[in-house]
Amino acid sequence: MRAARGAAEDPTVGQLSEGEILRRIAARTGRAAAAHVGPGDDAAVVAAPSGSVVATTDTLVHGPDFRLAWSSGYDLGWKAAAVNLADIAAMGARPTGLLVALAMPDDTRISFVESIADGLREACAALAPGCAVVGGDLTVSPTLTLAVTALGDTEGRPPVLRSGATPGDVLAVAGELGLAGRGLAVLFDRFRDPAGTPVPVDATRLQAGDPEALAAQLRPAPPIGLGPVAAVAGATAMMDVSDGLGLDARRLADSSDVTLELDASALGDDPRAAIEGGEDHALLATFAGEALPPGFRVIGRVVERGDAPLRIDGKPYGGPGGWDPYRDWDSVAG
Repeated sequence: MRAARGAAEDPTVGQLSEGEILRRIAARTGRAAAAHVGPGDDAAVVAAPSGSVVATTDTLVHGPDFRLAWSSGYDLGWKAAAVNLADIAAMGARPTGLLVALAMPDDTRISFVESIADGLREACAALAPGCAVVGGDLTVSPTLTLAVTALGDTEGRPPVLRSGATPGDVLAVAGELGLAGRGLAVLFDRFRDPAGTPVPVDATRLQAGDPEALAAQLRPAPPIGLGPVAAVAGATAMMDVSDGLGLDARRLADSSDVTLELDASALGDDPRAAIEGGEDHALLATFAGEALPPGFRVIGRVVERGDAPLRIDGKPYGGPGGWDPYRDWDSVAG
């Protein structure tokens, strides 16, 4: 374990120039295989062999998206990469680069910024080898904010959209369902003081299964490589389950103008957690045949549009089914 750094060795970002901060970040983030020009110029140049660029963006803001009492800089970097990589994978594309914008208070320690860079690098290495940070921006803000734009390439295939599901398709998923939501519940239920302020996680208070749930929440590991695999296998529709299966399945159903029939028995030991938990970043996909690519499992089927976009065991589902920051933030703020 690295020894704690003194203030002289670990200055705040307010004590450094933008150029010095950028050099420290760039020294830790690696180089993207598809980057012709990476960090250090006015813009990056990233190869797009298919002729099209898949792009997505996601923002993590201190308060609604993470709490510093619970997340390290490494956690934030890892999660910021993972949630964006999952959106690229859901289009059937291979991630090629990340653009990272970081806004932070000027009393932020440079070691924290370096930890964010480490998390970004190692998430890319683990989840999407060849992808890396290709550029970004820095600014000062009273609220720590990490915004990432991910780029990807479909490698000559058409993108897989939400709108392609057809009656008769099977509905399948790759990745965990409900585990990240359980991790969030552990944090809010057990690691806040009487006033509701988050406090650091105490490992002695964790129960069986809690470490895995916390890891799924703080350092998610979506099946990024299965996005292109699903596309090659003929997925007719696909999306990232970021806001909960109940909410995201309805989005796919609405985009395709179909009804999705879910089998609760296929959702694990706790179907409600699978349906209502958010931030799993599993891949939800439909396929025309029964033969699925490795890593996917059947959880239902696609039928003609009926009385509801989503039915579970034959009954229309109208529950909350996931995370909506505009609806749910007040219930967890504290």
